[in-house]
Amino acid sequence: MALGELGRSHDYRDRADAGHGLAGFAEMQEAHGPLLELVLDPGDTFVTRVTAEALLRRKDRVGLATVASALAVADPNHRDWIHTAVVDVFSVFSHDRDTAIGLCEELSQDADDRVAQGARQLHELLAEIDPVLRPA
Repeated sequence: MALGELGRSHDYRDRADAGHGLAGFAEMQEAHGPLLELVLDPGDTFVTRVTAEALLRRKDRVGLATVASALAVADPNHRDWIHTAVVDVFSVFSHDRDTAIGLCEELSQDADDRVAQGARQLHELLAEIDPVLRPA
């Protein structure tokens, strides 16, 4: 997969582009490992933010599970940038935030302990958000 190759580039901008592009293929098994590596990119947290945001913008179980899995093992710096992506994606519409909270509740019971632990952390981050727009 060409995006996988791009994700191993020495240039952080290439890796960020790869993370953004790969997020669209997150449901494919071969994308899972490279996506986790990009969310936890050791070279530049810009890659972390772009990849996490792209995964979260999917607003689905696969995207949230991938971010949760990374969040469970993230160092404090990466955790901060994942948090920034969560706020950027879910601080506008209450419906989107509430749906994500529900998915995180489901994921917190996942058989994969890393996903379950990260989903609980992600749930906490989402619960702190007070969205701008709510239903009338």
